Amino acid sequence: MLVKDWMTKGVMNLGPDTSVIDAAEILRKKNIRQMPVIDAGGRVVGIVSDRDVRDAMPSKYLPGDGAAAGASLAALKVNEIMTPEPLTISPEAAVESAAELLLRHKIGGLPVAGEDGKLVGIITEVDVFRYLSHVTGLVRGGIQLVFLLPDVPGSAIDLLGRLKDEEVRLTSVLTSYDGVPAGMRKVSIRVQSAGRHTLQSLIALLSDSYQLLYYVTDGQAVHL
Repeated sequence: MLVKDWMTKGVMNLGPDTSVIDAAEILRKKNIRQMPVIDAGGRVVGIVSDRDVRDAMPSKYLPGDGAAAGASLAALKVNEIMTPEPLTISPEAAVESAAELLLRHKIGGLPVAGEDGKLVGIITEVDVFRYLSHVTGLVRGGIQLVFLLPDVPGSAIDLLGRLKDEEVRLTSVLTSYDGVPAGMRKVSIRVQSAGRHTLQSLIALLSDSYQLLYYVTDGQAVHL
């Protein structure tokens, strides 16, 4: 899956000379947390977050002339508080690459720029969550089955073949190596239809041949 398929298009943006007061009002009205800053040619030159704006605001708890502080704030421009030359990502990059950058740098969004550096969108943590809910099949409902399988060729294929034989319809298959013994892996299978089975008969059948750790139904895990 590519960033261009999940990014927010037609994204709001700011110019470097936009006042911080105007930026704050746009963020508030649009209920967004960050906006790219572009130059006259549409190229990304910075990014401004709601935190940047908050940090720029004078505190009512500090002594001083409120009128003077207000005048100073009115003159403050976006290019004075923005993060210059921010991380960007290509629309042709994988969504997983965007997620890794967001996680590693602890940021909430990445401007998406073409080869010419021009802004084409933004991908945020919310877009990544939306992608995750779709790619895992969560939005389609169904049951999630989580197995502990040997990390050897064919172990997952054998399980999937068994499910096919039982006419079980699958939505997604995911693998994880975190928090499992060496030589093993977790395999999560989302089932849209149990085929010829009820949930309980399918669980009983699979538990006899595979190490089924738990299943998730109605958002709650049931451990075996």
